[in-house]
Amino acid sequence: MNDFLQTSAYFGLALTLLIFTFSQKGSKKFKFPLFNPILVSAAIIITILVTCDISYDTYATGADLIAKLLTPATICYAVPLYRQIEILKKNWITILISVTSGCIASILCVFVCSIAFKFTPEIYAALLPKSVTTAIGIGITEELGGIVPITVAVIIFTGIFGAAFAVNICRLFKITNPIAKGLAIGTSSHAMGTSKAIELGEIEGAMSGLAIVISGLMTVLLAQVASGWI
Repeated sequence: MNDFLQTSAYFGLALTLLIFTFSQKGSKKFKFPLFNPILVSAAIIITILVTCDISYDTYATGADLIAKLLTPATICYAVPLYRQIEILKKNWITILISVTSGCIASILCVFVCSIAFKFTPEIYAALLPKSVTTAIGIGITEELGGIVPITVAVIIFTGIFGAAFAVNICRLFKITNPIAKGLAIGTSSHAMGTSKAIELGEIEGAMSGLAIVISGLMTVLLAQVASGWI
């Protein structure tokens, strides 16, 4: 059986779809923040690979087929944004200021933590793009001489945290405006958070998708300035 799994080109694809479907149903049933489908799926898949002694390369052979859908899936964020284009036109100044403020706050948090815990410049540079999408974050880290694996890990963690606790945090701070909720989620937790914002409503999803783009561009500029602080 193990030999079959090792040689099957579609093992990773089938495993990912099966586990994610299972995790998604469990998340809807238990309604607990940490039962996020992405987090649960990752934990179960890692456990299976380690237990069955299956290499990541073998798993990735099939799972990478899903990764190829990332680009068209990202482009689909433009659909709800187009439907809410009038809201964008009326609030573009507020949107720009809000997302920029979020990017500045994110970088300041990294700076304060780096000073408090005495991080090296390489780790500091790796943490700066923690709230942007992976493709942009890796480019920023490489440009600043940071450690790319740390960047990837912290971006994934940030996204999962945002997807898991975004609703609770908005409720805690009594954020009810759909535009504000969407911008906050997209700015702080990129695509993973946006998947949650879409569940909240079309306006939230559209604003969150827009925030991904703006925050990515702003972080590229701000990270260049902040990189010289340590």
